[in-house]
Amino acid sequence: MPPIELPLLERDRELAALSAVIGELGSGRPAVVTVTGEPGLGQNDLLRWAAAYATDAGLRVLSAHATPAEHEVRYGVVAQLLAEENRALAPRLFLTDEQPGGLPGLNGLLNAVRDRPTLLVVRDTQWLDPASLRWLEALARRLPRAPVALLTSTTGTALTRPEWSVGTPLTGLATTIELALPPLTSGGTATAVLRAFGAPGDPAFTEALAEATRGIPAVVHDVLDRFARAGHSPRADRIDPLRALTAEVVGDHATRALSDLRDPAAVDALRALAVCGDLLDFPLVCTLAGPHSVSESRLRAALAASGLTTLRDGHPRVQDAVVRARVLEEMPAADRAELYARAAGLAQRVAADDQGIADLLLLARPVGDPWAVDTLRRGFTSALRGGRRDLAVAYLARALDEPLAAEDRARIEFQLASVEMVTAPAAAERRLGGLIRATRPGPGAGLRARATDLCLLGGDTRAARHALAGAIDSAPAAPEPRRGPTGAPALPPEAEPPSTPRTPVPHRPYAGIPPGATGPDGRRSAAPDLPGTPRAHDAPRSPGPEAAGRPDTGGPDEDPAVAERHELTVLCRVASFLRHDDADLDVLPVPALPDAVHNPAVAGVWAWEHGVAGVHREEVRRLARSAFVPAATGRPLLVVPRLLGCRALLLTDDGDEAENHLGALLDESHRERAAISVAHILTVRAELHIRHGRPDAAARDLAAAQAELPLDRLHPLFLPYWLALSMITDLQNGHTERARETAARPLPPLAHESATTAQLLFARGVLARTDDEPHQAREHFRACGRWLLRHGCVNPAVQPWRSLAAEAAHTLGDTEEAARLVHEEVRLARRWGAAAPLGRAQLSLAVVTEENRVENLRAAVTTLGAASARTAYTRAVIELAAAEREENERRTAVALGPAATVLPPVAPPPGPHVPSAAARPPGPRPAVLTGRRTAKAPGHDAAVWHGLTTVERETAALAAQGLGNREIATELAVTTRAVELRLSGVYRKLRIRGREELRALVQEAEGS
Repeated sequence: MPPIELPLLERDRELAALSAVIGELGSGRPAVVTVTGEPGLGQNDLLRWAAAYATDAGLRVLSAHATPAEHEVRYGVVAQLLAEENRALAPRLFLTDEQPGGLPGLNGLLNAVRDRPTLLVVRDTQWLDPASLRWLEALARRLPRAPVALLTSTTGTALTRPEWSVGTPLTGLATTIELALPPLTSGGTATAVLRAFGAPGDPAFTEALAEATRGIPAVVHDVLDRFARAGHSPRADRIDPLRALTAEVVGDHATRALSDLRDPAAVDALRALAVCGDLLDFPLVCTLAGPHSVSESRLRAALAASGLTTLRDGHPRVQDAVVRARVLEEMPAADRAELYARAAGLAQRVAADDQGIADLLLLARPVGDPWAVDTLRRGFTSALRGGRRDLAVAYLARALDEPLAAEDRARIEFQLASVEMVTAPAAAERRLGGLIRATRPGPGAGLRARATDLCLLGGDTRAARHALAGAIDSAPAAPEPRRGPTGAPALPPEAEPPSTPRTPVPHRPYAGIPPGATGPDGRRSAAPDLPGTPRAHDAPRSPGPEAAGRPDTGGPDEDPAVAERHELTVLCRVASFLRHDDADLDVLPVPALPDAVHNPAVAGVWAWEHGVAGVHREEVRRLARSAFVPAATGRPLLVVPRLLGCRALLLTDDGDEAENHLGALLDESHRERAAISVAHILTVRAELHIRHGRPDAAARDLAAAQAELPLDRLHPLFLPYWLALSMITDLQNGHTERARETAARPLPPLAHESATTAQLLFARGVLARTDDEPHQAREHFRACGRWLLRHGCVNPAVQPWRSLAAEAAHTLGDTEEAARLVHEEVRLARRWGAAAPLGRAQLSLAVVTEENRVENLRAAVTTLGAASARTAYTRAVIELAAAEREENERRTAVALGPAATVLPPVAPPPGPHVPSAAARPPGPRPAVLTGRRTAKAPGHDAAVWHGLTTVERETAALAAQGLGNREIATELAVTTRAVELRLSGVYRKLRIRGREELRALVQEAEGS
């Protein structure tokens, strides 16, 4: 297709001025017109139009074009002007020695124009050679006596400002005009799109074109021409190709302008300006460019004339990043790196902005001075503060190119990996793996453990085993630890309150259903209780003589290698808990927990493992607190054990204390710029808020965690836990649809190998419970229980899956399973001793069993009143109020029995306060008051009422009789809403869909 043609858009003012000048020139009035503007605004197009217009008007037109290549050619432009009038004169201009005051051909031109007015057109006067400039200035002085108009164009600021410019007295009585061209407006750009495509473009497309081209007509023309040739149309969905094409066109224009820049001093200044022009003032840029004889003012003029720079705050600046790249890509790589290094050194000497110096160092050769590393690290901190993790990673990676001490290099590697865990997890794992293999105990000990700790936060569970293998190879044999009176590890004196006896629990790995626990299928292990649980017949044991003679390794002088081995051992335990990979042959088997609880990391993992086992709550609380006590050796505290310590405190109902520790840990991670640690801490705090009934705070923490570590960057092992917290938070905040979307989100295969899968199964069960789907809820809760028991989690404080599965089973009519599960949870909760799980278990016991229901609810309210689980407490209070009201109504009805219209017996189940049917004396059965009506229903032992409460049976009987909700409410002296809720429960428990099926069930039970 032929190239598109665009008219002179938005140049009506200039065209009118030129038309007037040409018209007056025909009447013999001279003029000087200068058209200025940055390159591409159409100065030369206006001059060509004027030349054609003057020719059509019968005027003589003499044209010339100054170029950089002819800047040093004497009289190059004059020769072009006079070639048409005197072809023999032009060669002599180049060969004749210039005489002082000589202006060859000027008098001949003035004589020739007396008979015919003449328009002299000179383009790009910024490149005029000095001789031609003097010639034209002499012509301008003679213009008042000759019918000649001088029309010139210039780009930017000419190297030497001509004396015929506006404001000089040279031209005398001649008309002097300067036309400064502006860029195209949005309307002009839209008109260009219309002319190019024959149809208007989308407003978004036009706006993007105007922004990318800055309204430069030459760039707009080339972009639209190439865009049309590529077969695109001006639609909003083609903005990305438009911007890419615009960058290419701008770069091509810059390359052509750069090739026209012949002055070496100007080229060096332009390159220096491209490197640090935004950071240093122009005099410093000239210093960086090197010693030249060219003055600063001439360099400014040369750069402005090139069109590659623009003025900002009075200083030249390279136009944009595309032009900067084209300017620098012509340099050899070594020269470019050297220029950046010299620029960084100069900027450092004048105390420029740290991040600006760091940007220079990114592309510089290694400087070899300490200030370079310090500047890059400060730039790293500043970039993280501004949310630029990619730039922060680049700063630290560049710092590693500088000569560093081994310890400093390892620390920078660790800091870099902590950020790469979010931006490039695979690279972070490789970097941490190198640290784990290379680091040995000594000065700065703890870095290998910290690297392993960071690997676990990133989901790399294999790194812990490899690190432990390295520690075993390099560490000396550890002496036996000091043990307590029961043979379990002893806490150090600073972590052990003197007045509290301690009975720690020896650890052993859990497999399948732990001893003493009952699985979802009802099977119970042979052992009567969990390992380490004290029994009534157990006698305290005293330490043997071999224990009394053991050395105490728990003091402050603990060997660093031994401490590191202990830390790596517990991290290996955590890795095994997160993901079982015992089938792999290239890793060590999971070791037992070390007994050296003077190490905070060991204490934190001990606390968690024993907390999920559900025994010795006071010991777990003490161990969890020890996880936050710094070791006397000064070793840094690890993040994962402290997070587990906080979660252990959640199990012991010490939520406020856990929240304080989480806040301190969050501040520490923010100071260290460890985004992945911040994200995990926020998720644990979100779980705390959920347990305390603060779903709005949980939602804020989860949003902040995902801002630090988006879900698409989260390791699959942690994804179920995050999704579970999101679902529970959404359900508590009333966003049920959003919770359904989260539940339907597909999971990667590795997510199904994680211990956190139990959390997601529990959340799905809660969602099914909310959606009134008891079958699915029970299956999800059962699956959650199987998963938890597989990982040794027996404590109901971890997840109350038994009680919720029992409530679902009760809804489905499986009272046997419901009773078994809820009694199991009550037993385990009593053994653990925390208020929140015990209160929840008592509440579920009251829900699924009619026996002592009011007493159980009162016990649940009392227990939960001392706990932080406010949601469960609120539910218990509501249930208790409803139960007490029903109990009062029932007792009133029984008291009025013979005098009232009776409903066939709908008695509560046997209990300590209500005699059973077998024990009831003969005679008339008690009746239930129903007001003015009699609701006949099958006996209370009929299968149709199986699983219904007393008030539900009364309501169902009246509904089967044909009464409406309002009538039933009047009869029972309750609200209409209470009737609706009771009937909903009836339909759900009986697995029917409405009154018609209820009536059919009642008729079938009566034998009609």
